[in-house]
Amino acid sequence: MDVGEAQAELKRLLSRVRPAELPKLLDWIRTSELDELLVDNRRVILQSIADDLRGSLPPDAMLPSETTAHHKMQQRARPTVHVDCFLYDEEQVDSLCERGVMSRTYCLSCGSHRTAPLDFISHSFSISELHFLFQNVLPDLTGRMLVDVGSRLGAVLYGGYVYSSASQLIGLELSEEFVRLQNDVLHKYKLTDRVQVLHADVCTQDTLLQNADVLIMNNVFEYFMEPSQQIRAWRFIMQNFRRRGSLLVTVPSLQESLSALQEVLQPSWVEELPVDYVYLGRDTDPDALKQIHLYRVI
Repeated sequence: MDVGEAQAELKRLLSRVRPAELPKLLDWIRTSELDELLVDNRRVILQSIADDLRGSLPPDAMLPSETTAHHKMQQRARPTVHVDCFLYDEEQVDSLCERGVMSRTYCLSCGSHRTAPLDFISHSFSISELHFLFQNVLPDLTGRMLVDVGSRLGAVLYGGYVYSSASQLIGLELSEEFVRLQNDVLHKYKLTDRVQVLHADVCTQDTLLQNADVLIMNNVFEYFMEPSQQIRAWRFIMQNFRRRGSLLVTVPSLQESLSALQEVLQPSWVEELPVDYVYLGRDTDPDALKQIHLYRVI
């Protein structure tokens, strides 16, 4: 049912409540029990979006055109596979392993029983991490514009829609295929009133960066650009994302990203803010939460 139908149904329900019981029901509506139900519904929406996207992507959620990412993963010291955390939680990964679609281990010597765990990497936040990002890391975003650099499947945009009051959620994505996937989701779930995806290189978006209130960068450059391109992008961002008080969220930390490129963090650009790494339940990876860093432009 749509909103109008839900409102009419709720009015009909309230009209059937005995007058003496109505204050108790209204008091119950104001309690956290209903809030918890709404939070669960937000999660259900995100899970439904993830279900749709899984049907449009291979198990590793990577496109054949992502040649640079494939090559860089092959160059890692330990065998590494991509598992998109927005699409697959731990139980779903276990299910894929049981069906032989995915493995958590690799053979140390062909034909033997000696195995070692594979490294998993994700370029998306999980649903629990999105909840943490918008409910614990970032402040109230009412009236603010958030930009996600390298929006990929759109997880940050969908999470921002259901978990925040941001007035604008804008994704920047280089892959035309991922832009199409995101737009399909936006139209199916009617999110276009606050969400927009641009098929664009961040280095062409100086005005957008200059007006953004929040910038999200989750594993955005390392696997998709050569070092010289990464340095160019970082310098462009440091030059244009300058409005005092604006917030920057990165995974991993700025220091880790820039030191790998032997690039120096511009002095007097940002200050790191403390993050309360709260426990959000058994389906949350505490180590993954600690990779989320928050900065403020000074």
